[in-house]
Amino acid sequence: MTTQTEATHTRPRVEGDREAEIFAATMGVLADVGYDRLTMDAVALRAKASKATLYRRWNGKVSLVIDALHHHHNNDTPAAPVDTGSLREDLIESFCGHGGLTDKPELDAFGALLTAIMRDAEFAAAFRRDVIGPKLAASRALFQRAQERGEIGEGVDLDLLAPALAGIVMHQFILLGELPTAEVVTRVIDQIILPAATAAG
Repeated sequence: MTTQTEATHTRPRVEGDREAEIFAATMGVLADVGYDRLTMDAVALRAKASKATLYRRWNGKVSLVIDALHHHHNNDTPAAPVDTGSLREDLIESFCGHGGLTDKPELDAFGALLTAIMRDAEFAAAFRRDVIGPKLAASRALFQRAQERGEIGEGVDLDLLAPALAGIVMHQFILLGELPTAEVVTRVIDQIILPAATAAG
């Protein structure tokens, strides 16, 4: 019978720098070939790791890709909630920085995931729950703090407003080919989001 101690020795944890290398390899393969063609073999080859090493930590590419996206967004140190005291500045800092709408690796990954979101129900559910869910919650909390400060009225529907900025910018990018930049994001904030946030009160 295998003891817990023996199991620990035969199944070492993947962590630290090695984990970061595997996540970087995952993001690289994802950007190169897309989610549909990403395989554990391809990630292992790029990371110079064995496939067995990957399977000690992840049961397949859904969990591996979701963890890699989390790692990129959090950059090992989850950021404190943005709270500058100004709704406009909060939005600019949140959506134009690391992990935001102007972050190229984030955009590359999203583009590579579009077909998977539409066609792979297991991945789509995990992506919406574990990647989009926390982003949407952070965005809603940002507007909630602005509402508590009195910047926007009580009549504003935060559940409708919270995803609006990302939705507009990504629509411009995916359908119209307008690359998200800080200037584009700021224009949407100033001309659409802030007027909508202050219209109902």
